[in-house]
Amino acid sequence: MSSPRLRKLALLTTGALVGGALTISIQAFADKNNGILPLNELRTFAEVFGRIKQDYVEPVEDKKLINEAIKGMLSGLDPHSDYYDPEEFKEFREGTQGEFGGLGIEIGTEDGLVKVVAPIEDTPAQKAGIKSGDLIVKIDDTPVRGLSINDAVKKMRGAPGSKVTLTIARKTESKPLVFTLTRAVIKTKSVKSRLLEPGFGYVRVAQFQEHTVENFAQALTQLYKDNKAPLQGMVLDLRDDPGGVLHGAVGVSAAFLPQDALVVYTEGRASDSKMRLYANPRDYQRGKATSEYAKVPPAIKNVPLVVLVNAGSASASEIVAGALQDHKRALIVGTQTFGKGSVQSVLPLANNGGIKMTTARYFTPNGRSIQAKGIVPDIVVEEGNEALASLRVREADLERHLQNPNDPAESAKPAAKPVAKPAGNGDKPKNGDSNGNGNGNGDTASDVQLNQALNILKVQQIMLKKTPS
Repeated sequence: MSSPRLRKLALLTTGALVGGALTISIQAFADKNNGILPLNELRTFAEVFGRIKQDYVEPVEDKKLINEAIKGMLSGLDPHSDYYDPEEFKEFREGTQGEFGGLGIEIGTEDGLVKVVAPIEDTPAQKAGIKSGDLIVKIDDTPVRGLSINDAVKKMRGAPGSKVTLTIARKTESKPLVFTLTRAVIKTKSVKSRLLEPGFGYVRVAQFQEHTVENFAQALTQLYKDNKAPLQGMVLDLRDDPGGVLHGAVGVSAAFLPQDALVVYTEGRASDSKMRLYANPRDYQRGKATSEYAKVPPAIKNVPLVVLVNAGSASASEIVAGALQDHKRALIVGTQTFGKGSVQSVLPLANNGGIKMTTARYFTPNGRSIQAKGIVPDIVVEEGNEALASLRVREADLERHLQNPNDPAESAKPAAKPVAKPAGNGDKPKNGDSNGNGNGNGDTASDVQLNQALNILKVQQIMLKKTPS
């Protein structure tokens, strides 16, 4: 049996070998970067690695240490950069494709706990009554404090039909709430539509996914068929839409904008992070030869349009709202948006894992950065649920958020005060509703903001009829 001294020497040798390997890597990177690298800091990393291997109370696998170091390196940059091991990366890609097994909750973090950003429509979470702003305290018997987002997602996902118990802290409740949910295959339908009443269409985009443009074009075509006449107005609902793929935002904007109108541009350090994306099929078709909008009546380009947004509207949904606002194509109605004006690139790695890393900031056609500021509506209409509104978190509230390059001071300014006090402010949301805005299917009776949007469109029609030709 080896002596403690020999075992300690072996551990020190491990650290030395790691240090040696890093020295080789450092030299390679130094050659590539003209020798400008923080060599002392990298040596410190190797020293800490060796110390953990030598003295930590329990043995730790090299793989775990390296993975956690990578995670920390990325998550320390900003709230949206992250590292995914091979299993996590597979789950991440499944989510963007629109189908996975789980509960149907968009989540973030706050004070070491997992916070519900929004439940996804028609999923176990929404049907059980999980609400935006809820804090998840426990998943089954596991306390959530200190868990990473990825670890929390792993625990909530599972085989369809299996059960998971969530303990929830809600600001309006004095005691924790306990929900036992049955996991299901989550097929997130990113586009829903219906006629609000004859002549007035409604389309909701819940999230921008790979097939959103295709589904959006089908929804518009169906609205015209159902109406059996030209539409007099349309509401595009982007509330609580957390974003998604960039080409989806460009494609949805293109439905309403003239051909080749600028939708968004991005600025970053790498050459491929500098893009200008236009209302042109080449920028959103993803290789398809025929335009998704070939069957949509051309009148859609001129139909009066209101876009609904709130503090849950982020990223890709803000791109759409910003583009339509800058081109004066739509009235933006609701409350100030989340303010996520950064672009994340998903980069696969050799180990079948991947990284999601912020590579650019995006700007509206008029050169506005909405980073940590958001889109300010043309007409501010508060949400009907004041308690929920007080729980809303925006980009500017997140630690390590990027500053607004146009005016960093704007990041700290409060949201604009409402210019319209909505009626029915005390209306209770329907059972299972996550935002006090009806059921996400165009129910104007219980949806204050949607009701105001419809009224605005009707007033526009009256004004158009009075305007002499």
